[in-house]
Amino acid sequence: MLRFSANLSMLYAELPFLDRFEAAAKDGFKGVEYLGPYEEEPRELAAILKSNGLKQVLFNLPSGDWAGGERGIGCLPDRRKDFAEGVEKALLYANALDCPQVNCLAGIAPKGAAHKDLEDVLVENLRMAAPKFAAAGVKLLIEPINFFDIPGFLLNTSADGERILERVGSDNLFIQYDFYHMQRMQGELVANFQRLQKKIAHVQIADNPGRNEPGTGEINYGFVFSELARLGYDGWVGAEYKPKGQTSAGLGWLAAAAKV
Repeated sequence: MLRFSANLSMLYAELPFLDRFEAAAKDGFKGVEYLGPYEEEPRELAAILKSNGLKQVLFNLPSGDWAGGERGIGCLPDRRKDFAEGVEKALLYANALDCPQVNCLAGIAPKGAAHKDLEDVLVENLRMAAPKFAAAGVKLLIEPINFFDIPGFLLNTSADGERILERVGSDNLFIQYDFYHMQRMQGELVANFQRLQKKIAHVQIADNPGRNEPGTGEINYGFVFSELARLGYDGWVGAEYKPKGQTSAGLGWLAAAAKV
């Protein structure tokens, strides 16, 4: 049976952040994920997770100045120190929240910078971080993101993710495979998932166009879910989409997926 986690950075946006945990649990989610926990106290988050019977599934490394447009700092040459400090901070939270995996956003390429130079920085940072997370029993992930939603993002396709994994050469670095981003960039969603399955630690879902609930667009999520189950995928499926209305009203897809 597939396990679904609610991405609280996008779902239940009609509620204050800390109230979203209870709402997700009431709607049947067993896990939660979000961009980052860093504005909250670890003990408070741990208590909320426990009181709602929820598993902390995933969060991102500190991603820089999000309000200012940064979408990760892993590839930025002048942010190596910030990246290293972010690794230590993420490890502290992962331990406090018993979170098994942390995602690294590579970042947006600065104008005029050579792609190879930026990729070299990312590889250097990941080579430093992966063993630290391994020692803590936490998986480190990287995520390809489509360049329509985030122009200039360094990693866009599953091939980009594969290349970085190969260059880093760590058995504690994995791909976060987002079906929405992969649909926008390359298609062949299930075939690519199956080919890469051993390298994938987490998947996320949203439909296209619109990045709304499964069932609102062109992706056949009934087929996707049945194939994930058939292939023995035992990770979490993160619901990272923009609800068309109130979150709870659009969860018909979750009830259907529970029958797979």
